[in-house]
Amino acid sequence: MSVMVEDNPARNRFEILVDGGLAGFAAYRQRPGVVIFTHTEVDSAYEGKGVGSALARSALDQVRTRGDRVVARCPFIAGYVERHPEYRDLLVEPE
Repeated sequence: MSVMVEDNPARNRFEILVDGGLAGFAAYRQRPGVVIFTHTEVDSAYEGKGVGSALARSALDQVRTRGDRVVARCPFIAGYVERHPEYRDLLVEPE
């Protein structure tokens, strides 16, 4: 299974592609220096296969690389950060 996560700023979301097909996304709003994650969806065909976790991990890694911070309004992203404390330093309080 080939997995790739890419930012699609035109659609305000990180998309995960599995074997070249869209398998899910993490929607966001962008503010200067902050990415506000609002909603995550994974196609039901990929549930339980680690696709959502791969999406969250890669999206958060890309945000870190850009030097941005995160507001996790999306319950999936918030839960992922809670389970993976190495990402907690990215969190900021919403304005």
